Parts: sequence; C-alpha cells; structure tokens
Amino acid sequence: MTLIAHPAVLRDLIDEYEALAAGPDTANSAQARQRQDNVTYTLRVSTGLRDIDAALAAAEHQSPGARPLDNSVLSSS
Repeated sequence: MTLIAHPAVLRDLIDEYEALAAGPDTANSAQARQRQDNVTYTLRVSTGLRDIDAALAAAEHQSPGARPLDNSVLSSS
C-alpha cells in the first residue's frame, strides 16, 4: 500500500523548507536547524525520495496549481 501526501500539505512543507533555507537563523540556531532537518525528512518521506532536491521537485509537481500533464521536472533525460 502506498501513502500519498495531500497536495496542500506538500505545499506547506515546500514553503516552510524554503523559508528555513533562506533564513539567516538556520546557521545560528539549533532549533532552526532541527526544524529544517525535520521538514527535510518529512518531504523526503512524503515523496518517497532520498534526495531533497528530487523530493522538492516531486512535491512541487504534486502541489496545487501544478500542471497535471507536465512531467518535465521528473524527466530522466
């Protein structure tokens, strides 16, 4: 059985990951680093991918507003 994360949950995770990655507090705060690690882990588990860049691309593809017939971000070529 495969579990699939709700697209709105993925969008929230993407937004939080990007905010944490861009924030200056991540390098200085153990709490911020832990939160970023948690969000990274959750994105990876939610998409079934080990690489965070691939997980972000897959989550973007499944997010609300993604073009349903466009699989270019998942292309292997």
